[in-house]
Amino acid sequence: MLKLEDIASFVAVAEVGSISAAARRGGWSKSVVSSRLAALEEDLGARLFHRTTRRLSLTEDGAAFLVRARRLVQDVDEAVADMAERRGELAGPMRLSAPVTFGRTHLGPALYPFLARHPAIALTLELDDRRVDAMAEGFDAVIRHGRIEDSRLVAWTLARGQRRLVASPDYLARHGQPQGPADLAGHRAIYYLNRGIADWRFEGEGEEPTDFVRPPAALRVNNGDMMRDAALAGLGLAMLPSFIVGPDIRAGTLKVVDIGLHAAPEYLYVAHPEGRKVSAKLRALVDWLRTAFGDPPYWEVGEEG
Repeated sequence: MLKLEDIASFVAVAEVGSISAAARRGGWSKSVVSSRLAALEEDLGARLFHRTTRRLSLTEDGAAFLVRARRLVQDVDEAVADMAERRGELAGPMRLSAPVTFGRTHLGPALYPFLARHPAIALTLELDDRRVDAMAEGFDAVIRHGRIEDSRLVAWTLARGQRRLVASPDYLARHGQPQGPADLAGHRAIYYLNRGIADWRFEGEGEEPTDFVRPPAALRVNNGDMMRDAALAGLGLAMLPSFIVGPDIRAGTLKVVDIGLHAAPEYLYVAHPEGRKVSAKLRALVDWLRTAFGDPPYWEVGEEG
Protein backbone atom coordinates (compact mmCIF):
# COMPACT_ATOMS: atom_id res chain seq x y z
CA MET A 1 0.00 0.00 0.00
CA LEU A 2 1.51 3.31 -1.08
CA LYS A 3 1.81 5.93 1.65
CA LEU A 4 1.53 9.65 0.99
CA GLU A 5 4.52 10.48 3.22
CA ASP A 6 6.69 8.10 1.18
CA ILE A 7 5.59 9.78 -2.05
CA ALA A 8 6.16 13.27 -0.59
CA SER A 9 9.68 12.28 0.48
CA PHE A 10 10.39 10.92 -3.01
CA VAL A 11 9.23 14.19 -4.62
CA ALA A 12 11.41 16.23 -2.25
CA VAL A 13 14.51 14.14 -2.98
CA ALA A 14 13.86 14.29 -6.73
CA GLU A 15 13.57 18.08 -6.64
CA VAL A 16 16.67 18.83 -4.55
CA GLY A 17 18.85 15.92 -5.64
CA SER A 18 19.91 14.52 -2.27
CA ILE A 19 18.48 12.87 0.82
CA SER A 20 20.19 15.36 3.15
CA ALA A 21 18.75 18.41 1.36
CA ALA A 22 15.29 16.85 1.20
CA ALA A 23 15.44 16.10 4.92
CA ARG A 24 16.33 19.72 5.69
CA ARG A 25 13.54 21.01 3.47
CA GLY A 26 10.90 18.75 5.00
CA GLY A 27 12.09 18.92 8.59
CA TRP A 28 12.72 15.17 8.64
CA SER A 29 15.74 13.09 9.63
CA LYS A 30 17.92 11.52 6.92
CA SER A 31 17.10 8.05 8.18
CA VAL A 32 13.36 8.71 7.86
CA VAL A 33 13.74 9.90 4.26
CA SER A 34 15.94 6.91 3.36
CA SER A 35 13.49 4.42 4.85
CA ARG A 36 10.57 6.08 3.06
CA LEU A 37 12.36 5.84 -0.28
CA ALA A 38 13.18 2.18 0.30
CA ALA A 39 9.56 1.46 1.23
CA LEU A 40 8.25 3.24 -1.85
CA GLU A 41 10.62 1.40 -4.20
CA GLU A 42 9.57 -1.90 -2.61
CA ASP A 43 5.87 -1.08 -2.97
CA LEU A 44 6.33 -0.03 -6.61
CA GLY A 45 8.69 -2.86 -7.47
CA ALA A 46 10.93 -0.39 -9.28
CA ARG A 47 14.20 1.43 -8.70
CA LEU A 48 13.53 5.19 -8.65
CA PHE A 49 17.07 6.59 -8.32
CA HIS A 50 20.57 5.96 -9.56
CA ARG A 51 22.70 6.31 -6.44
CA THR A 52 26.25 7.67 -6.42
CA THR A 53 28.44 8.93 -3.58
CA ARG A 54 27.65 12.55 -4.46
CA ARG A 55 24.13 12.75 -5.87
CA LEU A 56 20.97 10.87 -6.68
CA SER A 57 19.56 10.96 -10.20
CA LEU A 58 16.21 9.67 -11.40
CA THR A 59 15.91 6.42 -13.28
CA GLU A 60 13.57 6.25 -16.25
CA ASP A 61 10.89 4.79 -13.98
CA GLY A 62 11.58 7.48 -11.38
CA ALA A 63 11.20 10.31 -13.90
CA ALA A 64 7.90 8.88 -15.13
CA PHE A 65 6.57 8.43 -11.59
CA LEU A 66 7.64 11.93 -10.53
CA VAL A 67 5.17 13.62 -12.88
CA ARG A 68 2.18 11.93 -11.22
CA ALA A 69 3.68 11.95 -7.72
CA ARG A 70 4.27 15.69 -7.73
CA ARG A 71 0.71 16.33 -8.89
CA LEU A 72 -0.65 14.00 -6.20
CA VAL A 73 1.24 15.76 -3.40
CA GLN A 74 0.15 19.17 -4.70
CA ASP A 75 -3.49 18.03 -4.93
CA VAL A 76 -3.47 16.84 -1.33
CA ASP A 77 -1.83 20.07 -0.14
CA GLU A 78 -4.43 22.08 -2.05
CA ALA A 79 -7.27 20.00 -0.64
CA VAL A 80 -6.06 20.62 2.92
CA ALA A 81 -5.72 24.32 2.19
CA ASP A 82 -9.21 24.43 0.63
CA MET A 83 -10.72 22.93 3.78
CA ALA A 84 -8.99 25.56 5.89
CA GLU A 85 -10.17 28.32 3.56
CA ARG A 86 -13.74 27.07 3.96
CA ARG A 87 -13.31 27.87 7.65
CA GLY A 88 -12.03 31.33 6.78
CA GLU A 89 -8.38 30.47 7.39
CA LEU A 90 -5.28 30.72 5.24
CA ALA A 91 -3.38 27.49 5.80
CA GLY A 92 -1.12 24.86 4.32
CA PRO A 93 2.30 24.74 2.67
CA MET A 94 3.54 27.35 0.22
CA ARG A 95 6.94 27.26 -1.49
CA LEU A 96 8.44 30.41 -2.99
CA SER A 97 11.73 31.41 -4.63
CA ALA A 98 13.13 34.96 -4.52
CA PRO A 99 16.42 36.78 -5.22
CA VAL A 100 18.94 36.80 -2.39
CA THR A 101 19.39 40.55 -1.84
CA PHE A 102 15.75 41.50 -2.32
CA GLY A 103 14.64 38.64 -0.11
CA ARG A 104 16.95 39.62 2.73
CA THR A 105 16.43 43.39 2.66
CA HIS A 106 12.80 43.87 1.58
CA LEU A 107 10.82 40.65 1.15
CA GLY A 108 11.64 39.23 4.58
CA PRO A 109 10.58 42.31 6.59
CA ALA A 110 7.31 42.40 4.62
CA LEU A 111 6.69 38.65 5.02
CA TYR A 112 7.19 38.32 8.77
CA PRO A 113 4.03 40.20 9.87
CA PHE A 114 2.01 38.37 7.18
CA LEU A 115 3.13 35.00 8.54
CA ALA A 116 2.50 36.13 12.11
CA ARG A 117 -1.06 37.02 11.12
CA HIS A 118 -1.56 33.65 9.39
CA PRO A 119 0.29 31.10 11.54
CA ALA A 120 -1.31 28.11 9.77
CA ILE A 121 0.66 28.88 6.59
CA ALA A 122 3.82 26.79 6.35
CA LEU A 123 6.06 28.84 4.06
CA THR A 124 9.27 27.57 2.52
CA LEU A 125 11.27 30.46 1.03
CA GLU A 126 14.36 29.66 -1.02
CA LEU A 127 16.63 32.61 -1.84
CA ASP A 128 18.52 32.10 -5.09
CA ASP A 129 19.66 34.57 -7.75
CA ARG A 130 19.42 32.05 -10.58
CA ARG A 131 16.29 31.82 -12.70
CA VAL A 132 14.70 28.74 -11.18
CA ASP A 133 12.29 26.59 -13.20
CA ALA A 134 9.16 27.06 -11.09
CA MET A 135 7.23 24.24 -12.74
CA ALA A 136 10.02 21.64 -12.85
CA GLU A 137 11.27 22.42 -9.32
CA GLY A 138 7.86 22.44 -7.68
CA PHE A 139 7.56 26.08 -6.60
CA ASP A 140 4.12 27.55 -6.04
CA ALA A 141 5.47 30.91 -7.21
CA VAL A 142 8.67 32.85 -7.84
CA ILE A 143 9.40 36.48 -7.03
CA ARG A 144 11.72 38.14 -9.52
CA HIS A 145 12.95 41.49 -10.83
CA GLY A 146 13.27 42.00 -14.57
CA ARG A 147 11.62 40.61 -17.66
CA ILE A 148 9.52 37.46 -17.75
CA GLU A 149 11.19 35.00 -20.10
CA ASP A 150 9.24 31.81 -19.32
CA SER A 151 5.98 31.60 -21.29
CA ARG A 152 4.72 28.91 -18.89
CA LEU A 153 4.44 31.47 -16.08
CA VAL A 154 1.58 33.85 -15.26
CA ALA A 155 2.92 37.02 -13.62
CA TRP A 156 1.41 39.63 -11.32
CA THR A 157 3.19 42.94 -10.80
CA LEU A 158 4.25 43.74 -7.23
CA ALA A 159 6.06 47.04 -7.73
CA ARG A 160 8.02 49.11 -10.20
CA GLY A 161 11.70 48.21 -10.19
CA GLN A 162 13.72 51.17 -11.45
CA ARG A 163 17.43 50.56 -12.05
CA ARG A 164 20.22 53.13 -11.82
CA LEU A 165 23.62 53.43 -13.42
CA VAL A 166 25.86 54.28 -10.46
CA ALA A 167 29.47 54.77 -9.47
CA SER A 168 31.36 55.92 -6.39
CA PRO A 169 32.43 59.60 -6.14
CA ASP A 170 36.04 58.39 -5.99
CA TYR A 171 35.69 56.43 -9.24
CA LEU A 172 34.13 59.42 -11.03
CA ALA A 173 36.86 61.73 -9.70
CA ARG A 174 39.52 59.41 -11.11
CA HIS A 175 37.88 58.50 -14.42
CA GLY A 176 35.55 61.40 -15.15
CA GLN A 177 31.79 61.70 -15.52
CA PRO A 178 30.52 60.19 -18.81
CA GLN A 179 28.33 62.74 -20.60
CA GLY A 180 26.65 60.40 -23.07
CA PRO A 181 26.40 56.75 -24.18
CA ALA A 182 29.51 56.97 -26.35
CA ASP A 183 31.61 57.90 -23.30
CA LEU A 184 30.86 54.55 -21.66
CA ALA A 185 33.51 52.86 -23.79
CA GLY A 186 36.21 54.66 -21.80
CA HIS A 187 35.07 53.23 -18.47
CA ARG A 188 34.99 49.88 -16.69
CA ALA A 189 31.86 48.08 -15.52
CA ILE A 190 30.56 45.65 -12.93
CA TYR A 191 28.17 43.23 -14.62
CA TYR A 192 25.46 40.97 -13.23
CA LEU A 193 26.54 37.51 -14.32
CA ASN A 194 23.01 36.11 -14.55
CA ARG A 195 22.18 38.65 -17.24
CA GLY A 196 25.51 39.60 -18.76
CA ILE A 197 26.51 42.64 -20.76
CA ALA A 198 23.18 42.63 -22.62
CA ASP A 199 21.57 43.77 -19.36
CA TRP A 200 22.63 47.36 -20.08
CA ARG A 201 19.62 48.73 -21.98
CA PHE A 202 18.76 52.44 -22.05
CA GLU A 203 15.99 54.59 -23.46
CA GLY A 204 15.14 58.25 -23.94
CA GLU A 205 11.79 59.97 -23.62
CA GLY A 206 9.28 58.11 -25.79
CA GLU A 207 11.97 55.95 -27.37
CA GLU A 208 12.34 52.19 -27.60
CA PRO A 209 15.07 50.58 -25.45
CA THR A 210 18.44 50.85 -27.17
CA ASP A 211 21.73 49.02 -26.70
CA PHE A 212 25.00 50.98 -26.75
CA VAL A 213 28.70 50.30 -26.46
CA ARG A 214 29.44 48.55 -23.19
CA PRO A 215 32.50 49.21 -21.04
CA PRO A 216 34.98 46.36 -20.57
CA ALA A 217 34.28 44.30 -17.47
CA ALA A 218 36.08 44.98 -14.21
CA LEU A 219 34.00 42.28 -12.50
CA ARG A 220 31.25 39.83 -13.38
CA VAL A 221 29.35 38.44 -10.38
CA ASN A 222 26.00 36.78 -9.75
CA ASN A 223 24.99 38.70 -6.61
CA GLY A 224 23.67 42.25 -6.25
CA ASP A 225 25.23 42.88 -2.84
CA MET A 226 28.70 42.14 -4.21
CA MET A 227 28.03 44.41 -7.21
CA ARG A 228 27.12 47.21 -4.83
CA ASP A 229 30.21 46.58 -2.70
CA ALA A 230 32.41 46.61 -5.81
CA ALA A 231 30.89 49.91 -6.93
CA LEU A 232 31.44 51.40 -3.46
CA ALA A 233 35.07 50.25 -3.69
CA GLY A 234 35.48 52.32 -6.88
CA LEU A 235 35.89 49.37 -9.22
CA GLY A 236 33.63 50.71 -11.97
CA LEU A 237 30.11 51.56 -13.13
CA ALA A 238 27.24 49.29 -12.10
CA MET A 239 23.63 48.97 -13.20
CA LEU A 240 21.66 48.14 -10.06
CA PRO A 241 18.04 48.33 -8.90
CA SER A 242 17.00 51.07 -6.51
CA PHE A 243 16.02 48.53 -3.87
CA ILE A 244 19.76 47.78 -3.53
CA VAL A 245 21.43 51.17 -4.06
CA GLY A 246 18.71 53.61 -2.93
CA PRO A 247 20.25 54.13 0.54
CA ASP A 248 23.72 54.67 -0.96
CA ILE A 249 22.38 57.24 -3.42
CA ARG A 250 20.63 59.12 -0.61
CA ALA A 251 23.79 58.98 1.51
CA GLY A 252 25.97 60.18 -1.37
CA THR A 253 28.26 57.13 -1.25
CA LEU A 254 27.11 56.24 -4.77
CA LYS A 255 26.22 58.74 -7.49
CA VAL A 256 23.74 58.28 -10.33
CA VAL A 257 25.61 58.52 -13.62
CA ASP A 258 23.59 60.70 -16.00
CA ILE A 259 24.25 59.92 -19.69
CA GLY A 260 21.08 61.59 -20.93
CA LEU A 261 19.17 58.28 -20.98
CA HIS A 262 17.78 56.03 -18.30
CA ALA A 263 17.59 52.29 -17.86
CA ALA A 264 14.71 50.50 -19.53
CA PRO A 265 11.94 50.05 -16.93
CA GLU A 266 11.46 46.71 -15.22
CA TYR A 267 9.16 45.38 -12.54
CA LEU A 268 9.17 43.23 -9.47
CA TYR A 269 6.68 40.46 -10.02
CA VAL A 270 5.39 37.23 -8.58
CA ALA A 271 4.77 34.47 -11.12
CA HIS A 272 3.07 31.11 -10.79
CA PRO A 273 3.01 28.14 -13.20
CA GLU A 274 0.32 28.41 -15.85
CA GLY A 275 -2.61 26.05 -15.41
CA ARG A 276 -2.05 25.52 -11.69
CA LYS A 277 -4.81 26.59 -9.31
CA VAL A 278 -3.88 29.78 -7.48
CA SER A 279 -4.45 29.42 -3.76
CA ALA A 280 -6.18 32.02 -1.63
CA LYS A 281 -3.02 32.33 0.48
CA LEU A 282 -0.92 33.25 -2.55
CA ARG A 283 -3.46 35.88 -3.60
CA ALA A 284 -3.49 37.25 -0.06
CA LEU A 285 0.30 37.37 0.01
CA VAL A 286 0.46 39.29 -3.28
CA ASP A 287 -2.06 41.87 -1.98
CA TRP A 288 -0.09 42.16 1.28
CA LEU A 289 3.23 42.72 -0.50
CA ARG A 290 1.78 45.33 -2.85
CA THR A 291 0.54 47.31 0.15
CA ALA A 292 3.81 46.84 2.05
CA PHE A 293 5.98 48.01 -0.86
CA GLY A 294 3.75 50.91 -1.94
CA ASP A 295 3.38 52.72 -5.27
CA PRO A 296 5.91 54.10 -5.90
CA PRO A 297 7.80 51.59 -3.74
CA TYR A 298 9.18 52.98 -0.51
CA TRP A 299 12.81 52.31 -1.51
CA GLU A 300 12.55 54.92 -4.28
CA VAL A 301 10.85 57.66 -2.26
CA GLY A 302 13.23 60.54 -1.59
CA GLU A 303 15.96 59.13 -3.83
CA GLU A 304 18.27 61.78 -5.24
CA GLY A 305 20.90 61.52 -7.95
